[in-house]
Amino acid sequence: MKKTKTKTIGYTLLVSLLFSFLMLSGCSRQTTKNSIPIQIEESIEGAPITLGIPFAQGTLNTTDNIRLLDDKGKEIPCQVTEVSTWAPLDLSVKWIWVFFFATDQSNYQLEYGEGICRAPIKGPRIKFKNSQRQGSRGFAEIDTGPLYFKVKKGPGGFMESVMYDVTNDDLNQKDTIAVSPQNRGSFLDMLDDAGIDASKASVSRTVREKGSGPLHAILRVEGNYEYGRSDNETSPFVMRIHAFAGKSFIKVLHTFTYTGTPDKHTERSGIHPAIAIMDSEDLITERVSSDKGWMEPNDQIANVGLGLNYHLNENLQFTTSYYDGSWRQPGNRQYFSSQLQGDQKISVYQNGPQPKRIPPLESSGPEKVMGGFEGGVSSNGKNLQSFEKAGGWMDLSDDKWGIAVGMRNFLEEYPKDISIDPSNKLIDAHIWSPDAGTMSFERANLRSDAGLLDNYATGLTKTTELVYHFHDAGLAQEEISTVMDYFLDPPAAHASPETYSNSKVYGSFSPYHENHEDFERGLEYKFDWISFSEKWEPWYGLLDYGDHMRFFFNNNWSNWNCNEPATDFMYWMQYMRTGDRKYYLSGEAASRHTMDIDNIHWPNDPPYIGDTNEAIDFWQHGKEKKATPFLGVGRRHANQHYSALLSAHVWVPGWLASYYLTGYHRGLDIAKLTADSHTRRIWGEHGLTGRRLYLSVWNLVEVWDATKEEKYYTDLKDRVDRMLKLQAGCDQYNSLVMDRYGYSQCYVTRGLSKYLQMTQDERVRHALILHAQTLRDNANWNHEYESYFASISALVLGYELCGEESLLREAVKRAEQLRTDELKQSFEELKTQKAIALALEEASNLPGAENYAEGAGHRATIWGMTMGLRIFGWTHFYNVPWLLEHIDDLDE
Repeated sequence: MKKTKTKTIGYTLLVSLLFSFLMLSGCSRQTTKNSIPIQIEESIEGAPITLGIPFAQGTLNTTDNIRLLDDKGKEIPCQVTEVSTWAPLDLSVKWIWVFFFATDQSNYQLEYGEGICRAPIKGPRIKFKNSQRQGSRGFAEIDTGPLYFKVKKGPGGFMESVMYDVTNDDLNQKDTIAVSPQNRGSFLDMLDDAGIDASKASVSRTVREKGSGPLHAILRVEGNYEYGRSDNETSPFVMRIHAFAGKSFIKVLHTFTYTGTPDKHTERSGIHPAIAIMDSEDLITERVSSDKGWMEPNDQIANVGLGLNYHLNENLQFTTSYYDGSWRQPGNRQYFSSQLQGDQKISVYQNGPQPKRIPPLESSGPEKVMGGFEGGVSSNGKNLQSFEKAGGWMDLSDDKWGIAVGMRNFLEEYPKDISIDPSNKLIDAHIWSPDAGTMSFERANLRSDAGLLDNYATGLTKTTELVYHFHDAGLAQEEISTVMDYFLDPPAAHASPETYSNSKVYGSFSPYHENHEDFERGLEYKFDWISFSEKWEPWYGLLDYGDHMRFFFNNNWSNWNCNEPATDFMYWMQYMRTGDRKYYLSGEAASRHTMDIDNIHWPNDPPYIGDTNEAIDFWQHGKEKKATPFLGVGRRHANQHYSALLSAHVWVPGWLASYYLTGYHRGLDIAKLTADSHTRRIWGEHGLTGRRLYLSVWNLVEVWDATKEEKYYTDLKDRVDRMLKLQAGCDQYNSLVMDRYGYSQCYVTRGLSKYLQMTQDERVRHALILHAQTLRDNANWNHEYESYFASISALVLGYELCGEESLLREAVKRAEQLRTDELKQSFEELKTQKAIALALEEASNLPGAENYAEGAGHRATIWGMTMGLRIFGWTHFYNVPWLLEHIDDLDE
C-alpha cells in the first residue's frame, strides 16, 4: 500500500510539473504583442473602471491573452470578461469588458496577443455565494474583504445585513453596521383616494451577472412590491448591486415599475388606429374629450427609495456637501456638518420647478435663464442651510464607523432627498422625495397628443444609481467626497478612437477627422447645442432627464423626441470617434432614459426559472397573469412621455452600445424585450412593411449579434428576404426603400450592412450595391432634404462594397451642404440661447438657412441646425462618419 501510494504521488507530481511547464512555455514562447492605448478622462485614483473594447474579427481568440499596463510598463491587476464573439463567422472575441481600479495616472496600455499572459491577482478577491433555493432558505452573500453583505429571499427588499470589518480581523456579528428594515429595505408606496398603501418588499430571485469575477461582482436582485389593498397591482423591481474587491463601498442600480392606473377617465373599449392589433376591434377616433378624468390623478407614487437600519451609537455626526453657485453654474464645493441631538431628524434635499413635470412646462427665456431650483439641509422642518445645488450625498458617523449614501443626478432627476431618522435608526434614500408631494401621471389636457388621446404611463420604469460607503470613523470630508465622486461624477475610460473604428463592429466609420473640420463642426455644434439647451431650458426631472425636445420654433422648444432615430446611439458613436467624456455622459443619460421611460415594461409573462425541485411549479407558473401585447413597444414623440405609442418607434442600438461600452446590463435586457416584440408580430403585415420593416431589421440584427439566439436570426432572415423581394418587385425601381420612407435609408444601411457582415450573404451584397446605384440615379425627395441627405450612407456603403467611384462622388456632392462654417464666438462668449441660435444658423450651409434671421422668430425647415437630433440623424450623423472614412479616396 505504501509503495502504491508513493507511485501515485509521484505520478501526480509529474503531471503537475508538466502542466506548469506547459503553462510557462505558453507565456514565454514567441509572443505576438499588440497594444491599445487607454485614457481615463477626469480620472480619480481608486475609482472602479469598467471599459468595453472591441476587436476585429480573428484578432483575439481568448481573453487570457490580455494584460493591462500603466504608462511605465507596470502591470495593473485587471479582470477581463468576454462579452461577445464574431459568431457565426468564427469564435474570435468581438467585445470584452476590462475592469480595474484607476491609479494616480490617466494613461494605460492594454497588451494582447498570442503568448501574452495576465499575472495572477495577488490582492483581495471577492467571495460570492448564491444559494438559489426557493423561499426563506434562499440567499446570496458577497464578501469583499472589509465588507460583507447578504440578500435573503422573501421579505426585505435590499441587504438583509451588512458587516464592516473595522478592526481588520475575522468578520462576525459585532461587525454588523446595518440591517434591512422589516419589509422595507426598498419601497414604492402608492396613494389614491383611499390613502397611502405602504409597500412590502419581497425578494424572489438572486442572480450572479455576467462580468462577475475576483475584482468586481454584480448581484442581480429581483422582487416585488406588494400592497395591502387589492386595487393596487404588485409592482416588480430589479436591483443590481456592484461590489469591489478590497473595498467597502457598493454601487446599486434600482429599477422600479409603475403598475398603477394613472388617471380617472371613464374606461372605454377599443384601440387607436395607429396601434390596432386586429381589424375587428372598435377604433378610437376621438381627438378631443370632455372627460375631465383624464386630467385627474388616480394612482400616485407617494414615496420610493431604499432604506437601512444603522447600528451606530448615539454620538452622531451628519455631513454633506453643496455648491456655492447657482444650479447652472455650481461654483465651488462646500461642506455642511452638524452634530445630531437626540431624535433630531435631518435630511439633505434637492427640488426644482414643477417636479411632476406636467405641461405646460416652465422654461428659460431666449435671453435669461430661469431659477426655481432649491436645495438644503433641514432638521425637523427647520432649514439649516440653503443652496441651489446639493452635492447628492450625506454621511452619518459615530466614534467607531460611518455610512455615506449618495444618489447620482441628484439635481437632474429631482426631487430627491436622503434623510436620517434617529428614533428608528433609519437612513432612507428617497428616489422621489415625499416632501415634494406625490408623483402623478395624469394628462395635461383633453386634446390628442401625437394623434392619440390616451394614457400609457402604466408599465414605465425608472432606474436610479446609488452608492453606499461603509467606513472608519474620522474619515475626512474630502475623502468621503472622493469615493462619492467615483459614482456621482464618474471618470470615463476609452480606448483610442482607432480601436473602435478598426474593429469594424459598426462598419467602416472614421475617427474624428482633423482634415475635414467643416464636416466635423456640423456634428460637434449640433451636439453642443442640444447639451446647452438641456441645461438652459432645463430638461430635468425624474421622468424627463436624458431626453430632449425636437422642434425649436419661435425661440421655443416643443415635443419630446423619445430617441428617434436612435439618438443615444449617435452620442455613443461620437464618444467612440472622439473619446470626449461629454458624449459618454450624454449617451448614458439618453440610453437610460429611453430604455426605461420610452418603453412598455409591464405586465410581462412570468418567466419559468427552473430553480426548484417541484415539477408542479412549471405547470402552475403558466396560470399567472399574461403580458400586455404592447410589451417592449416604444412611446412616440409627444408633449408628455406617456401619452402616445407607435408601431415603429423604438431603437435598440444605443442600448446595446451602452451594454458593450460600459457594462450596463439593462441595455441588453430591454433590447431583448424589444426584439421579442418584433418576433410576436402583433401588427401582422403592417409590421412587416415600410419603415417598420427597415427598423426591425436594424433592431433584430443588433440583438442577434449580442445574443446569438436562433429565434432572432430566424425572424430576421425572413424580414431580410422580404426586403429583397420588395426590391426585386415592380414598385420600388430596385430601391430597398419605398419612396414614402426615403428618410429611413440609415436603418437599411446600418441594419443590412451588419447582416451582411455576419452572414456573408451575397444576395444582400448585391442588393445593397443595386440600391446605391438606384439612389445615385434617382434621388429621393419624398421628405425633401431629410430623404436626399439620408441617401449618402447608402451611396458610401455601395462604394465600399463594389469600388465604383461614381457612388462616392455622388455622396460627396450631396454632402456639400453639410459643411459648417466656424463660429465667430464660442458658446461661452455668446452666452444666451438666442445668441447661440442666431450664430449657428449663420454658420450653417443647410438649404433654407437664409430664411432664419433676427426678428423672424422661426425657420421653415425642420432639418435646420437649431432643431433637435431627430432629423439630424438622417441628414448628418448616420452619413458623415462613414463618408469621412472614404472621402480622401477621391483625392488619391
